Amino acid sequence: MTVRQFESPRVTSYSRTHTNPKRILVTGGAGFLGSHLCDRLIGEGHEVLCLDNLQTGHRSNFAHLVNNPRFEFIEHDVTVPHGMDVDAIYNLACPASPPDYQAEPIQTTKTCVLGALNVLEVAKARGIKVFQASTSEVYGDPTAHPQLEGYWGNVNPVGPRACYDEGKRCAESLFFDYHRQYGTRIKVARIFNTYGPRMRPDDGRVVSNFIVQALKGEDLTIYGDGLQTRSFCYVDDLIEGFVRLMASPDTVTGPINLGNPGEFTISDFAYMVVEMTGSRSRIVHLPASIDDPHRRQPNIERARETLDWEPKVPLAEGLAKTIDYFDRCLSEGGPVAAGSAA
Repeated sequence: MTVRQFESPRVTSYSRTHTNPKRILVTGGAGFLGSHLCDRLIGEGHEVLCLDNLQTGHRSNFAHLVNNPRFEFIEHDVTVPHGMDVDAIYNLACPASPPDYQAEPIQTTKTCVLGALNVLEVAKARGIKVFQASTSEVYGDPTAHPQLEGYWGNVNPVGPRACYDEGKRCAESLFFDYHRQYGTRIKVARIFNTYGPRMRPDDGRVVSNFIVQALKGEDLTIYGDGLQTRSFCYVDDLIEGFVRLMASPDTVTGPINLGNPGEFTISDFAYMVVEMTGSRSRIVHLPASIDDPHRRQPNIERARETLDWEPKVPLAEGLAKTIDYFDRCLSEGGPVAAGSAA
């Protein structure tokens, strides 16, 4: 593995022969989803450039790739241009949990918008495919259920979540404008709640919150009445969807929902975590978060028909692996080395 600081954009000749294996840029590659994607691409024989500013990503997520000659880590902020000599780009760079993106709302918006612009410029110049990790948050607090890709959403543009929600909506707009104006080869996926090993124990999302609280014997905190719903997709299933979308014909641009259509109330999920951890934790209720979506469930018919994709990992199975990961995190006093995640 090579690790280096990014100093200035590379001078590129755009003469690389596009053959398999490819040289692939993964922005946000030190994060939860990005690191799993790096693993998948390395496993398929590709060379991977992992670009991350480590704001929410962690070096432990790619520690197992330290000696791999086909992996390179570049510490860099995606809001600064980067002229990478690559054959494909996956743009995953952005804090994804509400506590993280609300802590730095202006930087979050810049990451969404300028980060998208910078990868699109590289893709346009090189004529390569570029993948945008969008989000179910573009639907806001939806009035349509389940959510179809054609639904325009119900987003509060001035609320505390707007930096992420509207930032991702703007990024999607840029992707489709580049496609229409320049013919840029784009892929846009809308990601629904995803969980699995390498989530940060302190990232503030419901899966990590509940599991860590249960393992510590603390109260499980539900914000609101607990009747709000979520649909949880195991990380391996999601990464399979990424790869299939990227491999699809250029005519398949998205947006395509990627998530598990199984719908659970937050209360039911909390009780499931308590039971699976054997915890004696109580479940308590706190005031609801501002603009927290009441129902969230993807319609994945487009993914089924276009990509022949649907989730395979049942919630109980994926949750058991995630609980085991967090249990080891807590016992070892920090994130578990990525290679040891089952």
